[in-house]
Amino acid sequence: MKRMIWLLLLTLALPMAAFANTNTDFTNSGGTLSGGTAGLSLSGSELIAVNGFNGMGLMTGDLGSVTFSTGALTSGSIQTGATFAAGGSFVITGNGTDGITNGVIFNGTFTGSSGEAWTMVTLANGTHNYTLTGSLSGTWYSGATVNGATVQLTINTGKGYFNGSTTISSGDTNIATGTVPEPGSLTLLGTGLVGLAGLISRRIKG
Repeated sequence: MKRMIWLLLLTLALPMAAFANTNTDFTNSGGTLSGGTAGLSLSGSELIAVNGFNGMGLMTGDLGSVTFSTGALTSGSIQTGATFAAGGSFVITGNGTDGITNGVIFNGTFTGSSGEAWTMVTLANGTHNYTLTGSLSGTWYSGATVNGATVQLTINTGKGYFNGSTTISSGDTNIATGTVPEPGSLTLLGTGLVGLAGLISRRIKG
């Protein structure tokens, strides 16, 4: 089972490299997502895969951490789907493993250019997953200004709704110094992951 989950998480790191030759893709797993109308925040999420950093290929393992906070809710409902304002923070930190920077790799904010979207997806069995997607802008470890996008997928919340705290299943963040990935493209990836998450859930219960 653990092996299956790792394979699922690693699928996040692979497709995003196609956006541009100068992109770096980061995959995170776990951590607590909490908050409400004032915004959402993620803590304790492990950076488990990096692809394309300084021209290097896919690296996996305990590579660092991902933390973020969004702006305040601007429309919708925290239980059934909402939009958040620009602002907050988004920080990717490396721990020096396998050539990864030891320290902050990316320090930025949500730009709100497409609206930070908190989306509920109801699966065929009536249970729910949530995704958070958004555009990012900030500073690369080299000091350069860079842009990107992220999608974060929660674990299945069952037939109940988000009640202020849940766990992140996995997330993917693509930071570009060339072509900027569109959050919509990342949303498609997240939707595919919801389907895979549902398949795994069924296999666990079976």
